Amino acid sequence: MACHLRVATGKSKFGQPEVNLGLIPGYGGTQRLIQLIGKGRAMHMLLSGDIIDANQALEYGLINLIAEEDAHESSIQMLKRIIRKGPLALAQIINCVNEYHSFSKSGFELEVDEFGNLFGTEDFKEGVDAFISRRKADFKGR
Repeated sequence: MACHLRVATGKSKFGQPEVNLGLIPGYGGTQRLIQLIGKGRAMHMLLSGDIIDANQALEYGLINLIAEEDAHESSIQMLKRIIRKGPLALAQIINCVNEYHSFSKSGFELEVDEFGNLFGTEDFKEGVDAFISRRKADFKGR
């Protein structure tokens, strides 16, 4: 649950069965589950200890993709699509999304700041030029 993106196979199973042992999930399991699937669904999974299949996990938003065959290869293909985007923008998206649950600064405030910061980058100029020219952008991370 701590990963930015999660890929599973159709045979994967998910749950928080610690309650069956008289325990609670550790390492942020309660907090991350709520963030990913919402309070109601998380409460049900946490309190019941029920296990869900990959289809239900996808529906809930616990995973992003069910791999057709090979989860590793599906992950690589997804990442290949992502890394063609502007690296500075990708980094700030991750930063802003992670900040959403931080108490140090509003995720919205950070998003506004970083959005403005990206306007002055070479990557932004390249992205706009590529869009207008109807070509793929060649981002440099500057």
